[in-house]
Amino acid sequence: MGLEPLAEVVPRTVLMRGDGPLRFRPRVVRVIARLNIGGPAWHVVLLSAGTRLRYPTVLVAGNVPRGESDMSTLATELGAELLRIPELGRTVRPLDDLVALWKLWRLFRATRPEVVHTHTAKAGTLGRLAAWLAGVPIRVHTFHGHVFHGYFGRFKTFLFLTVERILARVTTKVVAISPRQADDLRRYLRVPAERITVIPLGLDLDRFVEADAEVERQGFRRSIGARSEMVVAMVGRLTAIKNHALAIRALSRLSGTAPPFLLVIVGGGEEEPALRDLVGQLGLDQSVRFLGWRRDLEAVYYGSDVVALSSDNEGTPVCLIEALACGRPVVATNVGGVPDLLEEGRLGVLVPPRDEAAFADALVAVANAPGRENHAIKPASSIARRYGVERLVADVERLYDDLVALRPAARQR
Repeated sequence: MGLEPLAEVVPRTVLMRGDGPLRFRPRVVRVIARLNIGGPAWHVVLLSAGTRLRYPTVLVAGNVPRGESDMSTLATELGAELLRIPELGRTVRPLDDLVALWKLWRLFRATRPEVVHTHTAKAGTLGRLAAWLAGVPIRVHTFHGHVFHGYFGRFKTFLFLTVERILARVTTKVVAISPRQADDLRRYLRVPAERITVIPLGLDLDRFVEADAEVERQGFRRSIGARSEMVVAMVGRLTAIKNHALAIRALSRLSGTAPPFLLVIVGGGEEEPALRDLVGQLGLDQSVRFLGWRRDLEAVYYGSDVVALSSDNEGTPVCLIEALACGRPVVATNVGGVPDLLEEGRLGVLVPPRDEAAFADALVAVANAPGRENHAIKPASSIARRYGVERLVADVERLYDDLVALRPAARQR
């Protein structure tokens, strides 16, 4: 495939990265609304960097809102070609959305990629529509969350499902990140099974598997002043759907238990002020630590006795993958793709959503498990293989190979 200088094809006002114009014609354009810290952003950054040799890729993203951490630096460090479209955002803004749609259409018309691969709902809407209008032959969309219920109100959910059903008709292949999500796609969007493929998340888990578990554990516990306490870690954005309040209320039921519990909340978000207020109202100031965003997550996981998730809905939570890679016990609500990840409870304790008593009981059960002090201190290499970036890249390249081979022009070549 001949590569042309991209700056000669597309005006600089449309196609720019941080350090100047892009200089190649991509085979794939990958689109996501924002590169904030979270599973979808990790996924697309690693995927864009990992497939760039066989499938030269431009990663298109909007700006990260103020107050959220931005992963753009990591993208460029890993060699991903990054293009900003400031109007491309997560929330619905009709004027900005039209501008973003126009810029995406111009990009696709100018560069003529073989594949446009979109991720998350908003980018999937604008990206697939622009790709269809521009005549891009292969349009792939990955659903990252179980967003068909729990995220929005009834009317907004109805509109979302209607739009997604229409977009499914112009999507060459729909990618689910778990078998249960694939079932939801067939059920809610009425997508034929043959147009759905399951490709689990892929992450760089080497740092967790290769870390010195005992050194990381002792260092983290000293830093938070933990001694004999049962340290429960929660890692992720502080948003309503994550329902951190459930875990805090469950903790309030455990006062006076032995060993005592210490909840550490790693992350940030719009719910933090309300959660801090709740901690104060329940008198848990000495039992809960808000640590903000941290880069030393291997220390957080190894230093904790259990990793908890109390979400009302989830796709495939990155924090649980990382915790399992470190061999940590897990307690999580039975929602979305969590039971697929935990193999229906074989790899962790599943509890009903929004059930404070069951959540508290599960934490006590883990604390009282025989041999807890020596439990699972070694990292789990099987999880690293199952959710590693190498497996992800191989799966996606195989998908692209199959879709490209089905094109008439490809068969003629």
